[in-house]
Amino acid sequence: MADIPKTPLLDELMEGPWPSFVREIKKAAKKSKTASGLLAQLERSYTDKISYWKHGGLVGVKGYGGGVIGRYSFLAEQIPDVAHFHTIRLNQPSGWFYTSEVLHKLCDVWEKYGSCLTNMHGSTGDLVLLGCRTEVLERIFSEVSNDIGFDLGGSGSDMRTPSCCVGPARCEWACYDTLALTYNLTMRYQSELHRPEFQYKFKIKSAGCPNDCVASVARADLSIIGTWRDAIQVNADAVGEYASKGLNIARDVVNRCPGRCMEWDGKALAIDDKSCVHCMHCINAMPKALAPGKDRGAAILLGAKAPIIEGALLSSVMIPFIKLEAPEDPADEDAYPELIEFIEKTWEFWNEHGKSRERIGELIQRVGMGTFLEEIDHEPVPEMISAPRYNPYVFYDEYYEEGEEGEEEEEE
Repeated sequence: MADIPKTPLLDELMEGPWPSFVREIKKAAKKSKTASGLLAQLERSYTDKISYWKHGGLVGVKGYGGGVIGRYSFLAEQIPDVAHFHTIRLNQPSGWFYTSEVLHKLCDVWEKYGSCLTNMHGSTGDLVLLGCRTEVLERIFSEVSNDIGFDLGGSGSDMRTPSCCVGPARCEWACYDTLALTYNLTMRYQSELHRPEFQYKFKIKSAGCPNDCVASVARADLSIIGTWRDAIQVNADAVGEYASKGLNIARDVVNRCPGRCMEWDGKALAIDDKSCVHCMHCINAMPKALAPGKDRGAAILLGAKAPIIEGALLSSVMIPFIKLEAPEDPADEDAYPELIEFIEKTWEFWNEHGKSRERIGELIQRVGMGTFLEEIDHEPVPEMISAPRYNPYVFYDEYYEEGEEGEEEEEE
């Protein structure tokens, strides 16, 4: 039983009805000296208005360059229990499916060696174990990997742990098998995941439909978002049932369509599928009446990141539609050839031209989308355009070539 320090400033964060991280740390501190030391250091930080964590540190397990995030304290002598406070990232199962048995085993290991504090889950997707000492890292990894079957996740300048939504396992809107794709990418890129060799981090997130439940369009360097390319499936009887039960289809569905592709005459719903932007609003509003089309696949987007230096970026469309049929063997190295070719061409360009700690989206922003597409030999498509151009004085190479040929003919 650890001694819990007095923390009057932190205690203020437990007031009110909302959840508090302080309350959770105090629970862990009843069993863990590391959690108790964390409380003491946080209280000191709140008092002095200074963070007492040192920035990073090279620490890990044998054979891995990533997976462990080093953290040390400036108050090691005053609070020795948090002299080391390393974070371990574990590669989560696709779709975050766990059994209670596995979770109990993980918690037993962490209670024995660490702070008892976890993060379910980090923004990358990993199951995060917060706070342990350097000397127990190898023991933790041995028990977690050999006895429970978990590998380390990614950290540092590598491919981060791929993550995905629950996909077809529990969602009827999934347009491709997110679980199979995520497993395949994880197994295929083990070296890129565990041995940092990139300019900076590279995140891959797979969403089964345009609802994008993993927020890939805002957080992933590579977003794989399920979509369809034929007509929305419509059950006319179910549409009528929604109307009869009080849903104002004109106000709540048609008028809120960003593509303005729907009409409702009080009896029938008409959809101009060529103008549909696949936002899923109408399907979410009337899930029993509407569904994604039958010709399903995914859109591939590139370049999102959270703000650090240059500010936030959202992903840009690279491939508007691609079929992603799951292979019979989930680890098949020949699966998803078009997607794999695009990923590896992107990495090759990034590794050659990217600056240190420059995300792929920032590189594209710096050199220009046209240069990037030309270098990876990828044809531009209208879906890449975020807004119509406002400068009419734009000429294409073909324009000049045709003009030069015409001039030569006149001279002859």
